[in-house]
Amino acid sequence: MDTWRQRTAYYLVGLAAVMLAYAGLYYYGMNAIEGRPRTFLHALQVVVETFTTTGFGSDSPWQTPEMNVLVIVMDLTGVVLIFLALPVLVFPLFEEAISTSVPTTLPDDVTDHVVICTYTTRVDPLVAELDAVDVPYVIVEPDRENAQALVEGGYDVIHDDPDTERGLRAANLADARALVADVSDQVDASIVLGARDISEDVPLVSIVEEPESVRYHELAGADVVLSPRAILGESLANKVAAALTADVGAAIEIGDQFDIVEFPIHRGSEIVGKTLAESGLREQAGVNVIGAWFDGDFESPPDPQRRIESGTVLLVSGEERALERAKELTLTESRRVEHGETIVAGYGEVGQRIAAAFDDAGLSYTVLDVEDKEGVDVVGDATDAEALERAGIHDARSLILALPDDTAAEFATLVARDRSDSVEILCRAEEVETTKKMYRAGADYVLSLATVTGRMVASEVLEEDVISLNTQIEVVRTKAPGLAGQTLADALVRSRTGCTVVALERDGELHTDVGPDTEIRAEDDLIVAGTDAGTNRFKELLA
Repeated sequence: MDTWRQRTAYYLVGLAAVMLAYAGLYYYGMNAIEGRPRTFLHALQVVVETFTTTGFGSDSPWQTPEMNVLVIVMDLTGVVLIFLALPVLVFPLFEEAISTSVPTTLPDDVTDHVVICTYTTRVDPLVAELDAVDVPYVIVEPDRENAQALVEGGYDVIHDDPDTERGLRAANLADARALVADVSDQVDASIVLGARDISEDVPLVSIVEEPESVRYHELAGADVVLSPRAILGESLANKVAAALTADVGAAIEIGDQFDIVEFPIHRGSEIVGKTLAESGLREQAGVNVIGAWFDGDFESPPDPQRRIESGTVLLVSGEERALERAKELTLTESRRVEHGETIVAGYGEVGQRIAAAFDDAGLSYTVLDVEDKEGVDVVGDATDAEALERAGIHDARSLILALPDDTAAEFATLVARDRSDSVEILCRAEEVETTKKMYRAGADYVLSLATVTGRMVASEVLEEDVISLNTQIEVVRTKAPGLAGQTLADALVRSRTGCTVVALERDGELHTDVGPDTEIRAEDDLIVAGTDAGTNRFKELLA
């Protein structure tokens, strides 16, 4: 609206100048050329009549060519200025009048809410978690157009700057459940400083890009400082390390003798091309396949006749020894660790975390990055086939794309898959929505920063027991009083939510032999596995 006012002022000043100039020319022409003297006020009246198309019959016709040309030019100028005013001034005014209004303050009766500063794609998983348990929130968005788009998209938003006391007070920070700052390391620290001046009691959660910033956020007054990029990098590194060592990998520990693990099916594995029923995972290994990702779509439970392909990711539960036997079926025969057999493309925070994890595990790797800096082995763009070839794509066992841009990561996946059909491609994604496209491009495993961030923040803000922060699948421990007295089959848990109850804890004892006939009690703690959307539906419908 401020821009519209500026444009209007410029237009009116310019219009007045043009009209006065024409009035001077008309006054001169009528007196010196036409020979019919007129006052300057009369000349101005004629110009106004011309520009407004209300007529100027008192002076017509004109006898000299010069005056006729002047009148013609005035006519054309008036038409141009009128049509110019429509798109520049009038249309924006109408759009402003009919557009969705963006609130600038939160109603006083909204309390115990989460203040989110500001909107990024990483906010969506958190908002979904909050909606699932009916916890109110407000996004403080400084950009008006973004705020309006969010309001029209169904978000709870106010338009103000969260880096000001006015903006935080407009969001009722003093009565909030928590504040989440996720803009940039410097802005987040500034928001925390301002928020701590307003309230000493509201928990402040900040999200950092660089681990070195953690200390400064804590000094600013943040209660919890999260570094999801570090978790993401370690998770991707662990997936590769698990394929090169005898370890199962990062298991989700449910109990002392019961774990849940994601197994990406490697190219060349003996079960590729077989159905789940033919794979022998249950008969030979003694594990349960509770879910699977096929081309980016999660199925729980998966169809036993569904064929396993390269890039399928199985969600498997069982005891540690059984999981180790199952892992053997998912890998290729060759597990030798050779120089440069893993390429790390992108040496930002995520890439550096991956490299550090490989160093700790004693695994060799080659770093590819567009900048020539310490730690980079090959300088080049991961979207360039020649750069990938210089990094050794033809001999590599694994390629980790730790690129901060999803579009670039998608294209790099296409290029890498075209150059090598056998390399295992693991991708870091910014947004949840792009994971499917990366799988279609040829990725074998994708984990989004938005997913990791949303889970970490929800775990802190809602005090949820999120067991898995760094996997594609979310595993949560929750109660479900809505299921009390029902069996899992009667409650239709899987068909209604897409989740699987993998275990329950009753009277301090963990029960893993959970089946359709298991009856749920109100005091039971259920271990539920599924996508983030699925576990949210479970909490919304049944918990």
